[in-house]
Amino acid sequence: MRRGWALLGLLALAACSGVDDVSGQGQNECRDVEAGALPAQPEAKSGRESFLVRYRSGARVSAAAVQRLGGQVTAQYHFVPAVAARLTPEERAQLAAHPDVERIEPDVELRALGLPSAVGSVQEYTHAVRLVQAPRVWDANEDGMLDTGAPVGSGIRVCVIDSGLDRRHPELSIPYAGGYDFVDEDEDPSDETDGVRGFGHGTHVAGIIAAQLSSGGVTRTGMNQGGMVGVAPGVELLIARVLNVHETASISAVLEGLEWCWNNNAHIASLSLGTSMDLGKIAREAFQTAHDKGMLIVAASGNDSGLGYEAPISYPAAYPSVLAVGAVDMDGEVAFFSNRGSGLSLVAPGVDVLSSISLQGATVSALDVEGEPYTSRSLFFSPAGEYTGALVDCGQGEPHGCKGATCDGFVAYVRLPGSRASSAAKNVMKQGARAIIFGIDESENESWLKALDGPGLKWVPSLAVGRESRATVLKNLGRPVHVNLRGVDYAELPGTSMAAPHVSAVAALVWSARPSLTATEVRVLLERTAKDLGDTGRDPSYGYGLVQAKAALDALQQLP
Repeated sequence: MRRGWALLGLLALAACSGVDDVSGQGQNECRDVEAGALPAQPEAKSGRESFLVRYRSGARVSAAAVQRLGGQVTAQYHFVPAVAARLTPEERAQLAAHPDVERIEPDVELRALGLPSAVGSVQEYTHAVRLVQAPRVWDANEDGMLDTGAPVGSGIRVCVIDSGLDRRHPELSIPYAGGYDFVDEDEDPSDETDGVRGFGHGTHVAGIIAAQLSSGGVTRTGMNQGGMVGVAPGVELLIARVLNVHETASISAVLEGLEWCWNNNAHIASLSLGTSMDLGKIAREAFQTAHDKGMLIVAASGNDSGLGYEAPISYPAAYPSVLAVGAVDMDGEVAFFSNRGSGLSLVAPGVDVLSSISLQGATVSALDVEGEPYTSRSLFFSPAGEYTGALVDCGQGEPHGCKGATCDGFVAYVRLPGSRASSAAKNVMKQGARAIIFGIDESENESWLKALDGPGLKWVPSLAVGRESRATVLKNLGRPVHVNLRGVDYAELPGTSMAAPHVSAVAALVWSARPSLTATEVRVLLERTAKDLGDTGRDPSYGYGLVQAKAALDALQQLP
């Protein structure tokens, strides 16, 4: 999934007072305002860069040999005779000349892309969960309870290689079976580093797979109090945190996570991350080895396509050893952002997918003027908070462009062209805005998300109104406007990141029904029973089609 969706928590801003006339900044800026403040940056690494060093087959992989040259070994692999190391140019040259070293490749960066017995509610069955037929497998009579003896993923371990997990979320405490943090190098795979919390990309993925019945957190408007349920609520979740709070990861960490999953008896590895760059021969070999050892590897195809442009499948999903998953909307139409190609295997829901997120990791908005409500949506990375103040026209969010700004506070109205939300927010906050309303071109009836930069940056409560409401809202200039953002534990997110875990979970359902199956047999069964969409047969946009849990289980019963 593209970087850009969500952290939250109430972040207090220092009070405005007076006018600052600082050379180079101009007038009408309030003192002590931290607008979009960045967290501290790490120190430089003395000219070292990260590489993967692959030894020749049969040669002894020696971390000590790298260290004798002064290199810093960060990982040693068993799937491939290789190590990850931080090297200076001189150290790299010396290693390259060593007769046992086959090749040295850059450490490529990727990005993000228990069983309860309580009675639940069919209202916890999201549209996406129904689209892949999961309730027809484990609640055939639609009574809100898991059917006795039905496949729910029991005995199957799904390893989520992602940004970690908020284990405090009530939906996910039961299925958690263990984890490791390859970002902070500890055994707590929380989506947090040095006090900065990620918004919960990995928690969202995990919820799609294994959220529990009748275990709701703080819900969004219109949700059942029990929250939502995952596709395979009986699986065991392993969590390998490789993405940092800014949703990027090195391939060296991903390969460490992949081996950790195997060493902890994972049947399935689910990766909602990727890059357009080929990760190199070492990574290709590692994924192939994991596949050959019997692990089913599922990965998102990528979100780089656009209107009129079809991007190829991202890596690692592009590797033949990996099951590549694209995204469709709730009508079964391919999502415009979904990457495509002849290697695409399956598609699954990836537009406005509701799932768990870090506690209070998202917000829902309410906007009214003297009691009259208006339709709005909160911006991701906007903090929860409530403010009432006069509505001030701030144009397109230019510096010093707010007409009637005061450091005593006001609500800024900003016409938002394109995706300039963060720079506009900084400008109006410096002029005293305590809340922001963005007027955007999209319709309130369309699927869209707007976001501020994050996580860990300081903003005021911010929301957006679509083209149906913006003109009416703007008529209230000078009147007191009430902005209220409430923190919640769920979010609707788009991306092939959301599609991949649906396939991982359906695979777990099938595998739990017959544990003697191999990973290849599970994959073939899912592909053979998928709902054909698009052109007849396999095609570059839909692969074999939409993954179907009930159809796969029915076909399994016909097999000896």
